[in-house]
Amino acid sequence: MFNQQSRILIVDDHPLVRAGLRSLIDAEPDLTICAEVSNVRDAVEVARAEAPDLVLVDISLDDGNGIELIKRLKVHNPDLKMLVCSMHDESLFAERAINAGARGYVNKHQVTEQVLEAIRQVLAGRIYLSEKMVERVINGFAKKKDGGASSIEDLSDRELEVFGLIGQGLSTSKIAERLHLSVKTVETHREKIKRKLQLATGGELVRHAVQWHMEQA
Repeated sequence: MFNQQSRILIVDDHPLVRAGLRSLIDAEPDLTICAEVSNVRDAVEVARAEAPDLVLVDISLDDGNGIELIKRLKVHNPDLKMLVCSMHDESLFAERAINAGARGYVNKHQVTEQVLEAIRQVLAGRIYLSEKMVERVINGFAKKKDGGASSIEDLSDRELEVFGLIGQGLSTSKIAERLHLSVKTVETHREKIKRKLQLATGGELVRHAVQWHMEQA
């Protein structure tokens, strides 16, 4: 018997995913779900009110993204343990998540035992990454490609967020509204993305972003 259960806050914009995680976690005698939310705004409020032991965060959320949420939560509570649980490419997002303040990254497609292992490792104060990602760290995290076009890995967190929204088909004005930025700021991000990815036109940017978004789905 466990004397105390670790309390977990789930932040994911898919109701079925939240239900699946709740069922998985609540079946464990040492773990329990204290709350579940779908967006950044509610996550910040609930994290303050509930003081969870761990926050399980997705990358894509209703009103923003998990990387920015992790940064915001870290400002309010530097000791808060956070674990990203997402379907997005670990090689692209794991380093960003760790740099933002998360303690690990687990893919939603992993078997349930690995998700639970990741949760317990982070609760124990350790960092959790897949074996593939650990090898990447040992060999020199995020190696630069030898020549050729720049990688999406070269984009800043905000640029990657804008790039992803372009790939979802959002216009500049819609992206500005979604991210609470000015249209001019979004246009500046678009130009920086084009330059970093060596894309000549806005049409090339959109096609590149849509293709990348489809590969992530």
